Amino acid sequence: MQDEATVSATDIARLAGVGRAAVSNWRRRHPDFPQPVGGTPISPVFALPEVETWLRDQGKLRELPVEEWAWQQLRAEAGDDLQLGGVLAGAGDALVREHAGETPPSPSTVTTARSGAAEALADLAAEWGGSPAFEFLLGRYWEAQGRRASATPPEVAAVMAALAGDAETVLDPACGTGELLTAAVEHGSARRLLGQDADAETAALATVRLALRRDDADIKTGDSLRSDAFPAVRADAVLCDPPFHVRTWGHEQLTADPRWEYGLPPRLEPELAWVQHALAHVAPGGRAVVLMPAVAAGRRSGRRIRTQLLRSGALRAVIALSAVQHVWVLQRPEGRTPTTLLMIDDADRETIVSTWEAYRNDPDHDKPGVSRAVPIIDLLDEDVDLTPAPHLSVTGSERTAERFLETHERLTALLERLGGLLPAVRPSADREESPSVLIAELARIGHLTIHQAPSRRDSEESGVDGRPLLTVEDVIEGRPASARMTPSDGRWIATRAGDVVIAATAHRFAARVVEADGALLGPQLSLLRVDPERLDPYFLAGVLGSSANARTSTVQTTGTTGRVDIRRARTPRLPIEEQRRYGIAFRRMAEFESALRATVSLGEEMARLLADGTADGTLVPAPGEVPAAWPVI
Repeated sequence: MQDEATVSATDIARLAGVGRAAVSNWRRRHPDFPQPVGGTPISPVFALPEVETWLRDQGKLRELPVEEWAWQQLRAEAGDDLQLGGVLAGAGDALVREHAGETPPSPSTVTTARSGAAEALADLAAEWGGSPAFEFLLGRYWEAQGRRASATPPEVAAVMAALAGDAETVLDPACGTGELLTAAVEHGSARRLLGQDADAETAALATVRLALRRDDADIKTGDSLRSDAFPAVRADAVLCDPPFHVRTWGHEQLTADPRWEYGLPPRLEPELAWVQHALAHVAPGGRAVVLMPAVAAGRRSGRRIRTQLLRSGALRAVIALSAVQHVWVLQRPEGRTPTTLLMIDDADRETIVSTWEAYRNDPDHDKPGVSRAVPIIDLLDEDVDLTPAPHLSVTGSERTAERFLETHERLTALLERLGGLLPAVRPSADREESPSVLIAELARIGHLTIHQAPSRRDSEESGVDGRPLLTVEDVIEGRPASARMTPSDGRWIATRAGDVVIAATAHRFAARVVEADGALLGPQLSLLRVDPERLDPYFLAGVLGSSANARTSTVQTTGTTGRVDIRRARTPRLPIEEQRRYGIAFRRMAEFESALRATVSLGEEMARLLADGTADGTLVPAPGEVPAAWPVI
């Protein structure tokens, strides 16, 4: 391992609070910019001390946040990205032992003991808490791995955990770094967590991740198909996102394995081996939820096993999350054999979970275009294709023409309104940049207060009886609260009109002004409650949405979601009257964005209704609809 910390161009951009392109410009324009000390010509790395000195001399160095310091220490100790996992696991292990009151292991063990990385992680944990600190560094680790590794996206993990329901014992036989087991903890009442992964380093990361949340996790290393670490376990829920890309899964050695009660998995379809492995570990009344490649629903080689899963009643639902990913919900057959299979296509989490719950009490469920309880007898044809879309009912045609005209009128009115919503702004004659101030400083002097939603959704979600809950997606899309929940304690913050709510994902950042009181602030959201005599909320929300603030205040924690450290954002220091002038422009722009989204939605609806009306004969082109210059077909 190298002694001196190194940084990439992306890291330098974070240190200076600029974009990646700015660092490239500095390298071209400044001959004294530090020379690379390693990496590749495309992705060079630089010595951190040299970079810090140069940035400081140029007046470009910000105070290094504790999380960035921890990340740089971790990278310095690892030496290269291939060693990051082991160093992070060691630092995390030292943190877990310290929290448990144990003496950290000696440096001769595989852990880093009280190394620089462990010290830096401990410092970050002192500010953020152990689990959030480790989650941050784990997110950076996944980011550094790029295409070399992958993790179950958090939104997919949340859907799978919700489908599994409440469970005392949860098993993940291909647990990776623990995404599904973590989701099971956040979703419900899991009391015992069991996991196994073939990669020792990944299993070590999962061990630390779960140990910082719970003390009941048991993570083993090994290949679950060839060397099952929990052969006698019958879990209430099995969650699994298996490594389907591994084709040497043991087909020849496991030909006579008793787990294959639905048929010997084809050599090139390891997913059907994992499905049966999951079913073998489900207790009576329990549930297995397995993430599947979409092609597994229709491959001819797997037809016999799909047939047996349907006939036995083991397969209960197939849910298309996208064109490439499905979720299969399975139960060990007992009692009366079901006669239908639930199929869902391209729905959001709330719809998927509520539809699954409704289906259990309504075997004739049918929501055209979205979900349907398909008779199993209809699926047992030559192909046994379980792709949901072809099996869904189409929307009834009796009102297609009427709905088309209604949508046409709404869209026409909205298009007429759009132009009038654009704010009246012009280029500034004086291009001098206004002095700015950190949000942290505004909080210190009492111009606003900063609030953060609880990091874990450990309260029970509920349906119509719960309180409205604002989600990250609601803020990004500029829509009202779409979720509901019943808070279990007083940590949940009720939003007020005039509050500024901030959300981030790996690709988008948004700040919105709350228009009405009452909704709860959801997980991964930040809230600024301003003094309206000193800060205009619409002005503040507008400038927080700038590209610079999106870069400096969003910290990516997983592949798709981000944590907002809004204290690091800046806003121009302007008199309140001038803020309000800008606030009007930002408010009109927000209304324009909302109307534009509605326009796109109505346009898509019109296109679908036109296709439906043409297909069922309820719509015909108006006379003169085809211009004379167009060829008539």
